[in-house]
Amino acid sequence: MKRHESLAPLSRDHHASLILAQSLKKTAPPYKGIPQEPLAKAAWAQSSFHSSIQEHFEKEETLLEKVKTRHPEIQKLAGEITEEHRLLKEAFLSLNTSTDLISALDKLGWELEKHIRKEERVLFPMIEQHCSAEDLDEIRKLLQ
Repeated sequence: MKRHESLAPLSRDHHASLILAQSLKKTAPPYKGIPQEPLAKAAWAQSSFHSSIQEHFEKEETLLEKVKTRHPEIQKLAGEITEEHRLLKEAFLSLNTSTDLISALDKLGWELEKHIRKEERVLFPMIEQHCSAEDLDEIRKLLQ
């Protein structure tokens, strides 16, 4: 799917996060260069969160603040996305204290994938539809 250039950087970030999400699931096949042992996989997931996903969430929340008043459905989604960010952050940070790490990784993988799909399939198309060219240009500048 061709994404508006202002949102393309976020979509590119989503690709790496989808690979992470898939690799965390119980049913994941081995991925070259990705740890298979649960403790190492959890450490890798937390490292990914701290090195890129956390900043990605902050950029999206800045974007949402800019566009949430453009359409009632975007405003509703903005609240949902922000809450999902909070829950995902909590899930990433709690991996090192989980008593059932395999299940925690699996749940995180499914939730992260669902979240990304919502942004790509619902939120971004709504932004592209309901935001003006000027809004989209401001978004591009915000995300640089």
